[in-house]
Amino acid sequence: MSDVTITAPRRFRPAATRRVQVLVALAALVSALMLLTLSCGRGCLPPGDVWAALRGAPGANASFVVTDLRLPRAVMGLLAGASFGLGGVAFQIMLRNPLASPDIIGISASAGAAAVFAIVILALDGWLVSLVAVAAGLGVAAMIWALSSRRGAAGARLILIGIGVSAMLDSVTAYVLLEAPAWDRAEAMRWLTGSLNGMQLVQALPVAGALLVFGGLLAVTARDLEVLRLGDDTAEALGVRADATRLRVTLAAVGLVAIATAATGPIAFVAFLSGPIAARLLPGPTGLLLGAGLVGALLVIAGDFVGQFLLPARLPVGVVTGAVGAPFLLYLIVRANRNGGTL
Repeated sequence: MSDVTITAPRRFRPAATRRVQVLVALAALVSALMLLTLSCGRGCLPPGDVWAALRGAPGANASFVVTDLRLPRAVMGLLAGASFGLGGVAFQIMLRNPLASPDIIGISASAGAAAVFAIVILALDGWLVSLVAVAAGLGVAAMIWALSSRRGAAGARLILIGIGVSAMLDSVTAYVLLEAPAWDRAEAMRWLTGSLNGMQLVQALPVAGALLVFGGLLAVTARDLEVLRLGDDTAEALGVRADATRLRVTLAAVGLVAIATAATGPIAFVAFLSGPIAARLLPGPTGLLLGAGLVGALLVIAGDFVGQFLLPARLPVGVVTGAVGAPFLLYLIVRANRNGGTL
């Protein structure tokens, strides 16, 4: 009687189960934080009052506080955070480098410089400032892509050129602020800090539209984006057009980040932090886009709540995320030097 060797099947199911559990936990945490921001501020409201205000019940005591003050902040925090997270991780996966974030390679800096120029020099406000910021983000992204292209945009070239462009744009921003009148300077600085103050629900509509359109484009391109991790030659051999995939991913990521930045200002390090955090929570690359979007929303909503109610002075969300993100940047630089720069 011959010996029969039985090989145990590879264990994909536990990893998939854990991935679903992590994503559900992140979604639940985001939902809990949304409820917290609607219920608590300088004073706390019972959940019943919050629910009555949200469904528009006649005579709801908390209607103004919930629907006019807290709800727009929470919704914008959710949408902008998810947009930053998705856009940031898309760049990081495409270029196989955790430092390839819109914060680092000049996309956020271009939107910020354009918005300051529009406020101070052109005397624009409202949606016109947002339009200028979005156009600048797309234009600078196209310029960085063109400058870094040599049979396809290489990761190292794109990052280095983006850092240089970002430094130039930061200088432009500093010069315009230096020459600006006091009132315009204060308005520009408020925008540059990254804030959810004074938000209205109508301002969230463009961000929601961008998340639907560009987020959907990233979801459709997710498989090809993962194949790009293997290198251009392998991707082409597997039937993935590397340059076309990069172009689609860049368009979607820049659209998400630029439109979110136009709405809230450049909230520091959210696009940079979301991908690496999600990568450490999720087993394997599958689900990383969704995980990064949820982490981005979590960072913005939590950062805004901390800045508004848990510190001695009220601080914009960009100050809180910047304070958390700077040490994490140093950690990632050290880690990238050790293991070749993967997420």
